[in-house]
Amino acid sequence: MMSLKDIKLQRLLKKTCCLVVLLSCCILNSCGIYSFSGASIPAEAKTVSVQYFPNNAQLVNPLLSTTITNALNDIFVNQTTLQSVAQNGDLALEGEIVGYTTSPIAITGNQTAALNRLTVTVNVRFTNKYDESKNFEQKFSQYQDYPSGQDLNAVQGVLVETIVEDLCQDIFNKAVVNW
Repeated sequence: MMSLKDIKLQRLLKKTCCLVVLLSCCILNSCGIYSFSGASIPAEAKTVSVQYFPNNAQLVNPLLSTTITNALNDIFVNQTTLQSVAQNGDLALEGEIVGYTTSPIAITGNQTAALNRLTVTVNVRFTNKYDESKNFEQKFSQYQDYPSGQDLNAVQGVLVETIVEDLCQDIFNKAVVNW
C-alpha cells in the first residue's frame, strides 16, 4: 500500500511531466522551426504573400483563379504562424493556371467513355527569402474522375473543390514540409 507521501510525490511527477511536455510544444511551435502541420519554416520568416493566379488555360473556369489563390493563402495562414501580406512576403507564391482539361479515361466495349477526368494544372513559383535553396518553379496537377453520363457543369463545383484542396496541399508540402 502506498503512503500519502508516495501519492503526493506521484501526483507531483505527473504534473511536472505534463508541464514539461506543454512547454516543449509551445517552444517548438513558437520558435518558427516546427509547427504541428509538419512545416519547417525559418525562424525569421513572419509573412507569406500569395499573388493572384491568373487562368491561362484554354478552357477557363471563371471562379478557379480566385479559388486557388484564396485556398493557397488559407493553407499557409491556417497551418503556420505566418501572417498574410499583399506583396513581398518572407515566403512568396505566384503562378498561373496552365491547364483545365476534361478527357475520357475508361472506354467501354462499345467505344464510349465510362469515366471522364477533370485535370487542373498550375505552374507555381515559390520564393523563400531566408533560404534560397528552397526556391522552386514547378507544375502541379491534380484530377478527379466523374461518370461520363454526368454533365461537367453539374459536377465541376465538387470536383474543383477537391482538386484545389489536393493541389494546395501538394504546393504547401513542396514549399515548407520537408517529408
